[in-house]
Amino acid sequence: MVGRPLAVLLALLTVFGPISMDLYLPLLPALTLELGAATATAQLTVTACLLGLALGQVVAGPVSDRFGRRLPLIVGVVAYVLTSVLCAASPTVELLILARFVQGLAGGVGIVISQAAGRDVYSGPALMRYYGRLTVLGGLAAIVGPLIGGQLAKATDWRGLFLFLAGIGAALLVAVLPVFRETLPAAHRTGGGLRHTVRDFRRLLADRHLLGAVLVTGFVSAALFAYLSGATYVLQEHYGLSPQGYSLAFGLNSLGFMVFGYLSARLSERWSRQATLVLGLALCAAGALGLLATGLFGLPLAAVVLSLLALVSGVATTTPPATSLALENHAELAGTASSLLGLARFGFGGLAAPLVGITGSTTALPLGLVTVAAIGLAAATCLVLLRSAAPPSNSTESRPAESRPAEPHAAASPANR
Repeated sequence: MVGRPLAVLLALLTVFGPISMDLYLPLLPALTLELGAATATAQLTVTACLLGLALGQVVAGPVSDRFGRRLPLIVGVVAYVLTSVLCAASPTVELLILARFVQGLAGGVGIVISQAAGRDVYSGPALMRYYGRLTVLGGLAAIVGPLIGGQLAKATDWRGLFLFLAGIGAALLVAVLPVFRETLPAAHRTGGGLRHTVRDFRRLLADRHLLGAVLVTGFVSAALFAYLSGATYVLQEHYGLSPQGYSLAFGLNSLGFMVFGYLSARLSERWSRQATLVLGLALCAAGALGLLATGLFGLPLAAVVLSLLALVSGVATTTPPATSLALENHAELAGTASSLLGLARFGFGGLAAPLVGITGSTTALPLGLVTVAAIGLAAATCLVLLRSAAPPSNSTESRPAESRPAEPHAAASPANR
């Protein structure tokens, strides 16, 4: 049985990467002005963090499969604290972009290890519920980050927000040292060097089932992070909201993300993961088309907020079933498979984020175009790859936990004793 302290810590580990991505977004216009940067250049601080989060998971996943989960996690959290301080002290936008990239690398470690360690200690319906919690917390961190940042902006500037992130990292380090015990016994770790790692990645990518889930995750994340990058300018510069008003508008989206992330995990258990995925994509499409219509026809603020709510609720709905579909057949490579999900999620997001700033991002039209394109690609991937390679619905999750054979390494894990 997994102890409550470990369960809580695993859930929190998925937070500090996403929240570092956008906590400072309410002050991004002020940062742009202070550092004398163009809008698109300042948005590269978001892109750099996203790409770092993606690449950090690509490295940390295989490393944790080979050396265990605990040591890479400790190294990642320490690096996160140091680079957050460096972000706060950056005198130029160029140095800040570099520091953000390294901060993202460090933040990616916690995300991938929280997913892989969960696969170590959970199975069956409990694993699906766990991924539902990760979806709610990870996505909520990304959505609620600006809400927290907007309130902190009353007392500090953007540099103070990065010091706040350093404090979060330090608190997690204090929690990790006594609570997080190794979840992957030595007998179940992978061997070999770089060549072996490349072979593992090739093996995973040859699985059309996994590849489809990874690509769907990447495309819906591109829409989400385009929104997170562009909405701050649309809502503040075009609709005239203050940083606090902007953060409150995000509060509604936070509620939607929480509710739909929770419901998605439950629906995937009782209904069908594939059907839940389609439902999530339909919500995403409604939100993206609403943003496009807003940009084309100059719809009022309420239309933007409701469209964003539909978009983020759809992303929350797609994530638990996509994660489960990607990892279900690869327990022995959970870290490496999780890193592919992270690479798609944050890599695609990093590529999409600056696109909404090319024209200054003072209307919703660029945001609508990017999100419609991303969700269209996600829907096409779901249709072509997931349907052609789909196994019987919920072949593992639909059975009670006690009837499913335990994973060998999960039974041996100290966290399960």
